[in-house]
Amino acid sequence: MTMRIFVSRDAGAIAVGADEVAIALEQAAIKSGVAVEIVRTGSRGLYWLEPMVEVATSQGRVAFGPVTTADTPTVFDAMTTGSPHPLRLGVTDEISWLKRQTRLTFARCGVIDPRSVKDYRDHDGYKGLERALTLTPDEILTEVTTSGLRGRGGAGFPTGIKWKTVAQASADRKYIVCNADEGDSGTFADRMIMEGDPFVVIEGMTIAGVAVGATKGYIYIRSEYPHAAAAMNAAITAARRTGYLGECTIGSSHSFDLEVRVGAGAYVCGEETSLLESLEGRRGIVRAKPPLPAHKGLFGRPTVINNVLSFAAIPFILAGGAKAYADFGMGRSRGTMPIQLAGNIRHGGLFETAFGITLGELVDDIGGGTLTGRPVRAVQVGGPLGAYFPRALFDTPFDYEAFATRDGLIGHGGIVVFDDSVDMAKQARFAMEFCAVESCGKCTPCRIGSTRGVETIDKIIRGERTSENLAVVEDLCNTMKFGSLCALGGFTPYPVLSALKHFREDFGPAPAALQAAE
Repeated sequence: MTMRIFVSRDAGAIAVGADEVAIALEQAAIKSGVAVEIVRTGSRGLYWLEPMVEVATSQGRVAFGPVTTADTPTVFDAMTTGSPHPLRLGVTDEISWLKRQTRLTFARCGVIDPRSVKDYRDHDGYKGLERALTLTPDEILTEVTTSGLRGRGGAGFPTGIKWKTVAQASADRKYIVCNADEGDSGTFADRMIMEGDPFVVIEGMTIAGVAVGATKGYIYIRSEYPHAAAAMNAAITAARRTGYLGECTIGSSHSFDLEVRVGAGAYVCGEETSLLESLEGRRGIVRAKPPLPAHKGLFGRPTVINNVLSFAAIPFILAGGAKAYADFGMGRSRGTMPIQLAGNIRHGGLFETAFGITLGELVDDIGGGTLTGRPVRAVQVGGPLGAYFPRALFDTPFDYEAFATRDGLIGHGGIVVFDDSVDMAKQARFAMEFCAVESCGKCTPCRIGSTRGVETIDKIIRGERTSENLAVVEDLCNTMKFGSLCALGGFTPYPVLSALKHFREDFGPAPAALQAAE
C-alpha cells in the first residue's frame, strides 16, 4: 500500500525549506523500500510550523513540524511505524489553532493538490458553479447581495451592488477582473489561496461572468508572486482541459475564459483604476472617477473588479446558499475574514474566522503575543495605510464599522504587531516615505504632500520647532485625506495621525496648549 505524504508548495513554506524536505522524504522512502506518493499542497497557514508535513493515516492526516532535512529520517520512521516523535503535532484537524477557525474560503487550502481538478471536485469544488448554471443571472445576483459579501480588498463595498451595476449596463462586451496585486505589508491571503486553491478563484470569477454576462476575465498578479502566477496558469490550463473554462462551460450555454497578467511592481496598481490602466498596457496611473469601472472599465467596457478573496468566497455562497454565509459575522460585516497575523508575533499565519472577534483576542490569544516576549505596544491593521492601535483599543471588534468608528481600517485583513521597542515617530515617517515612493504622481496632495511629510517629520525627530511642525504634519494629512484622487494618498494620514494621537510621547514634548487640553 502506498503511503501518502503531504508537503506544502506554498511560497512561504518553500522559503524555509519545503522543497528540500520533500526531496529528503522521497530519498528516505527509497532507502527504506517504502512506496510513497508525495502530494504538494498549499499551506494550512500555520507559518511558525512550516515546513509542516502530513501523512495520511486511518485516524486522518497526522502533522509534523517544523521539519528540516535533518529531521526527515526520524520523521519518516515515525510516519511508517506510528512511533512518538518530538515534532509530531497530532491529527491535523485537531490542532487547536486550526480547530478554532471557521474555514469557508480556505476550507481546501493545504488539503488538496492545487493542480488537480479531480481533487478540487472531490472536496466540493464546482458545486457553486453547477448551481449557478441552474439559476438566472438575477437569481445569482440576489444570492450574492443577500449574503452580505463586501469587497475583501479593503474598501468593503457590497459585492452584489457592484455586480448588479455591471449586469444592468449595456455593452457589446463585459469583463471580470481579479485584483491579485496584494501589496500590503503583513498580508499573504491572496497569495495563499492562489497557490493552495486556485480553482476556487477560477470558479468564483466564472460565476461572476455568468451573472453579469461577461465572457472574458483577467487575473492581475503582482510580479513578486511568481509561484502564484505559475499556480494560476496551471489551474487555468487544467480547467480548460476539463471543460470548466472556454466555450460552453461544462456543457452550458455560457462561455468564459481567463488570462493571467503580471504587474511590474507598482503598489499603486492595487488601486482598481491604476490596475486597469496597467492591464491596457499603459503606466499605472489613477483614473478620476466617475466614470466608475462598473460603467466604463477595462477597454472602456463595464467591468467587475474584485479582490481575490471576494471571488474565492463566491463558490461557498452559491453552493450553500446566501443565508449559510450571512449567518456568520456581525452588523453589516457578514461571513468570515481570513485574517493575517504578522510582524513581531509568536504564532504568525492565516486565521479565518467570522467578523466580531476582538483585536485583543487575535493578538494575545490566537497570535500568542510577541515573538520577543516583550509587551505589545502597537498593532497596525490594514497594511501600510492602516492606523496604529494601542492596547487601549484592543477591545475593538474586527468589523468594518467598528474600526471606522475608531479611525481605523480593516483593509485586506493584515495585522502587524510591534513590541515596546518600536519608535512610533519613525513609523509615521515611514508611512509618508512609503507614499512618496509609491505615488503615481498624478495628484498634487499625494505627490507633494507625502514628500513634505517626510521632511517635516524629520524636523520633528531632530527636535526642530516641534509644535509648529506637528501642526504642519496635521495640515498636510488633512489635505492628503480629502484632496487625493485615490486611497494611497487619502489613507496615508491614518497611520500618521494615529501615531500622533496614541503615541504622542514619541514626537517630543507636547505643546503647552495640548498639555492643558489633556
